[in-house]
Amino acid sequence: MKTAWKKEKPSPSLSEVHSTIPVPKDFGFWRKLLAFSGPGYLVAVGYMDPGNWATDLAGGSAFGYTLLSVIVLSNLMAILLQSLCAKLGIVTGRDLAQACRDSYPKPVAITLWVLCEIAICACDLAEVIGSAIALNLLFKLPLVWGVCITALDVLVVMFLQNKGFRYLEALVIGLILLIGGCFLLEIIFSQPNFREVLGGLAPRLEIVQNPSMLFVAIGILGATVMPHNLYLHSSIVQTRKYEQNASGKREAIKFATIDSTAALMFALFINAAILIVSAATFHTRGQNDVAEIQDAYKLLSPTLGVGIASAIFAVALLASGQNSTLTGTLAGQIVMEGFLNIRLRPWLRRLITRLIAIIPAVIVTVMYGESGTARLLVISQVILSLQLSFAVIPLILFTSDRRKMGEFVNATWMKILAWLVAAVIVILNVKFLLDFIGITGAKA
Repeated sequence: MKTAWKKEKPSPSLSEVHSTIPVPKDFGFWRKLLAFSGPGYLVAVGYMDPGNWATDLAGGSAFGYTLLSVIVLSNLMAILLQSLCAKLGIVTGRDLAQACRDSYPKPVAITLWVLCEIAICACDLAEVIGSAIALNLLFKLPLVWGVCITALDVLVVMFLQNKGFRYLEALVIGLILLIGGCFLLEIIFSQPNFREVLGGLAPRLEIVQNPSMLFVAIGILGATVMPHNLYLHSSIVQTRKYEQNASGKREAIKFATIDSTAALMFALFINAAILIVSAATFHTRGQNDVAEIQDAYKLLSPTLGVGIASAIFAVALLASGQNSTLTGTLAGQIVMEGFLNIRLRPWLRRLITRLIAIIPAVIVTVMYGESGTARLLVISQVILSLQLSFAVIPLILFTSDRRKMGEFVNATWMKILAWLVAAVIVILNVKFLLDFIGITGAKA
């Protein structure tokens, strides 16, 4: 296959776990699916992190079920984009960061790296603050202490990857099931009106016409389709040892896509459940300004009349935050390796990438404390959304280039759909920036 890559194929990212999980040729469909299952759930973790909680809680309490349609559309966009990531990693043997470094001039690649690090810091801010809030709610631990404890996840990643990548996947999937079980109970407790829930699945023009609603909608988009997940997925699909020929890659793409789609549908349930619980518990009772996680925790049990509702909420939040920091550490490592081609010892790489992300989180937590954490969480998701275009557009360009992808190049219908998704992301962000500038100018 002729390629248009400017450089030779780089060493794989996460080299210590690359191609370490075998997929025997004589396995049947279900056993192969099980062998390929795992990376999709590590990716799905980013779609149900504490940043989602802040935006979903704000959207549900302020606007009822209206923004459910945004969650569904965002999830469908995520399914498409993550399938392209899996294809890129499997076909080319490059993750998205390596592909950018190999294809673009150094100044462009460095700029993309800086933007991605900003996005990871914003994401980590949401995850770390979310975990710290959960520890504070459950054990009355000060927020700064909670942030520092959460940062120790790098040790968990190191330990589990030394044991084998499957152990890390098993921990993540176990925590996802815990989160899902908690919110299934919360839905039962809150007793939403399912006719209104179904009505919220229909998109409304009001969402883009109302600046306040659009702000939260873009936050939901940023929290759902996350830029660092695109880099993460294109790397961790390569932990499977599949045949390096056309038929082996085609099979790997099929199973990796099934894996990520199933995992993201689970993430859709959790995201929708958070908004539904917020709408059913707070919006229907006229409590339209419940945006802080702490307020939701304090009000859930008294409002629903169920003593354990608040505790279940906090347990799910802690599981969500810890899960997200685990995968965020991996993403930071992949981005630094891919863009800068830095080869360090695994423990040192993880420590550096963790510090880059954790230091801003500590500073912000010390400065703001409990007050304003909800606003910070929502703003962090808007930052992610604004950065998203810089990851999505290169991804679509690479997977639509026959010289890079050969027979696996995107079909025409896939190109149209992918560029439509990119256009929606760009247009929403431009609309948001214009509204933000207008609001700021009016206040001045």
